[in-house]
Amino acid sequence: MFIISSKNMLQKAQHAGYAVPAFNIHNLETLQVVVETAAEMRSPLIVAGTPGTFSYAGMGNIVAIAGDLAREYNLPLAIHLDHHESLADIESKVMAGIRSVMIDGSHFPFEENVALVKSVVDFCHRYDTSVEAELGRLGGIEDDLVVDSKDALYTNPQQAREFVARTGIDSLAVAIGTAHGMYAAEPKLDFERLAEIRALVDIPLVLHGASGLPESDIRQAISLGVCKVNVATELKNRLLRRLKRVFPTKPESQ
Repeated sequence: MFIISSKNMLQKAQHAGYAVPAFNIHNLETLQVVVETAAEMRSPLIVAGTPGTFSYAGMGNIVAIAGDLAREYNLPLAIHLDHHESLADIESKVMAGIRSVMIDGSHFPFEENVALVKSVVDFCHRYDTSVEAELGRLGGIEDDLVVDSKDALYTNPQQAREFVARTGIDSLAVAIGTAHGMYAAEPKLDFERLAEIRALVDIPLVLHGASGLPESDIRQAISLGVCKVNVATELKNRLLRRLKRVFPTKPESQ
């Protein structure tokens, strides 16, 4: 089986001290390039999509194409639901073959977030599907979710321990100063907070908003327990820059 749960993938990363890349794909071209690159580098891979991605590209299309590419390159990969907010939506996609999900209830008060996440965990674990959830709020834009920087909240380490214990999630997305999208100025990540979370939580940690971060920050985050690094905007921007260079040289394509 080439399309797998991300649970074992991230546990291996945690034990060995590395992180698995999770690329948000948007179409066939971005899906192909991340699979081909992962195979070339012999890297585990998580292919992620927001609700908007699955709506645009088609759930069945993504699963079928990803499965074909995984078999072609002999590459086990996880197709991951990124920033999904509806239990019903998650249930339908799990029944269609998805085995890695993120339920995002970070915009709810703590108790409501716990209740929503627990309901998703109870369902997903029956189908050997791993669950990621977020505590704290990242600024920026992800699909239709817009969080102003002033409304962003860092993850509380003590709450993180309670959140993990009460929900039974498999990985925790932390808010330590990153944001969705590219940065106008280099962010200052709260590595002290990350270290405290790592000391209190024993499951893999996830870093969202990695586009544009210095490599040194990513390496330090990995050394402090981050096992999954999410990249979306940087992949889109590279594609757009390439298209802008190519189109002027090919008038027939305009």
